[in-house]
Amino acid sequence: MELKWLEDFASLARTGSFSRSAEERHVTQSAFSRRIQALEAWLGVALVDRSTYPTSLTAAGRAFRETAEETVHRLHATRVALQAEARPGTGTVAVAALHTLALTFFPGWFRGIEAAAGPLSSRLLPDDFHACLQALAEGGYDFLLTFHHPEVPILLDPALFPHRVVGADALVAVRSPAPAGDLPLLAYARNSFLGRVSAVAQGAAGFRAAASTHVNENAMAEALKFMALEGHGLAWLPRSLVARELAEGSLVAAGAQTPLEIRLYRNAAHRRAAVAAVWQAAGALAAAHAGSE
Repeated sequence: MELKWLEDFASLARTGSFSRSAEERHVTQSAFSRRIQALEAWLGVALVDRSTYPTSLTAAGRAFRETAEETVHRLHATRVALQAEARPGTGTVAVAALHTLALTFFPGWFRGIEAAAGPLSSRLLPDDFHACLQALAEGGYDFLLTFHHPEVPILLDPALFPHRVVGADALVAVRSPAPAGDLPLLAYARNSFLGRVSAVAQGAAGFRAAASTHVNENAMAEALKFMALEGHGLAWLPRSLVARELAEGSLVAAGAQTPLEIRLYRNAAHRRAAVAAVWQAAGALAAAHAGSE
């Protein structure tokens, strides 16, 4: 058994094409086919139905796919975590954060962390919720900064990924101040994290908008903010992202807001001194903030 055989099979299961997977794996198609056959020989069953086009998996192949993908992910994640643990004297922490939090929350929050824990280096991944969650779960990052609403649960095992509430924000409907009549909705992709949260916010506010005329498929709230500024419609955005525009009057609020927690999730398997220091400092800062309210 070789790890590359599992990686090959995972690629083939995803693409359904020997030629595309061979290109993706940087080998010739004949070499790629031989490696899939070697995996089948090791397992003692056929994984691929070669009598059909496009390529499809056999029942055994479909059953084995999850095992192969999970094994590859766990091995790579463990490798990253072990390498990070083995780096002597490193004071670097890796944080995956939603785009908005990377812009509005992380800089000031991390300044407070350093004030409590001492100077640190950081590696920041600003991305959408799915990519950030995957970065944390696969072990490449120590922490995840995300919004949270109780009606949109984050399905992480608390024993493996504990969290602290480190701040608060709110989702608010905003629009350009120019009169616009029935405003179209500037929407996130329906199945995205912010899309689901904004649907909850709209329902809680009893808000009805005209049909969506723009859908931001990558769930970047910043992009919707600029569409709203140009008068294209109404958008549900984190208040922290539009605080300046609301104060200046270039955007106006169009209804009630929905409270959001800002949560810090930790990969509990990462035990470097810098990670522990950030976790402890985050708890102290959150407690001090709660005590001052």
